[in-house]
Amino acid sequence: MPNNNNISSYYSNKNIVLHELIGLKVKVRKSKDPNREGTSGTILNETKNTLIVETSAGRKVVPKSGSEFLFSVGNKSFIVEGREILFRPHERIKKGIRFYKKRD
Repeated sequence: MPNNNNISSYYSNKNIVLHELIGLKVKVRKSKDPNREGTSGTILNETKNTLIVETSAGRKVVPKSGSEFLFSVGNKSFIVEGREILFRPHERIKKGIRFYKKRD
């Protein structure tokens, strides 16, 4: 595993949908629920349908479906629609490849 100084070099706009998300900084850019917009913090865990985010106000559960996220890794940022990551973490490579192929 790369050290934290080099980790951002492994992420790109194209492959972000295939990578591990736990530990990344995240901000909810858009959501079906306007109260969730702007939620930001560090991803603590992930399920098929949600991200668990540690915020300054405590832990928040954010649905993936109907949301758009801004992930930050080092000095890089990536916008991802919730539907692009709407599967279990261990299924990410197998199921995420269809979104990988569509991203720039």
